[in-house]
Amino acid sequence: MKFFLDTYALVELIKGNENYKKYVNNELFTSILNLYELFYYLLRSYDEDKAKLFYYQYVDILIPIRDEHVFEASKMKLKIKDLSYTDALGYSIAQKEGIRFLTGDNEFKNLDNVEFVK
Repeated sequence: MKFFLDTYALVELIKGNENYKKYVNNELFTSILNLYELFYYLLRSYDEDKAKLFYYQYVDILIPIRDEHVFEASKMKLKIKDLSYTDALGYSIAQKEGIRFLTGDNEFKNLDNVEFVK
């Protein structure tokens, strides 16, 4: 199965959350914006070298951001104002690419095509 990892999911994988381990052997994807958020989060907890080490573990699974992703994310953000731009874009990428959106963010709990895991 294919999953789009939002930043929440990336952090939980790095932290070793048992509930996320079962997803490791699937096809995983994310966006450069999620890696940007992840790197920022990691810099708060680790030194720069360790943060880069984690960052580079996920560079190979990036999905290029296309115009239609941006268009859909913008429409979604208009409807759900509390979503971050990164979350709206990630969810829109997952929708457009037919990939299940893996997250633990409460904003996505009742949306279609979401694998909600705490």
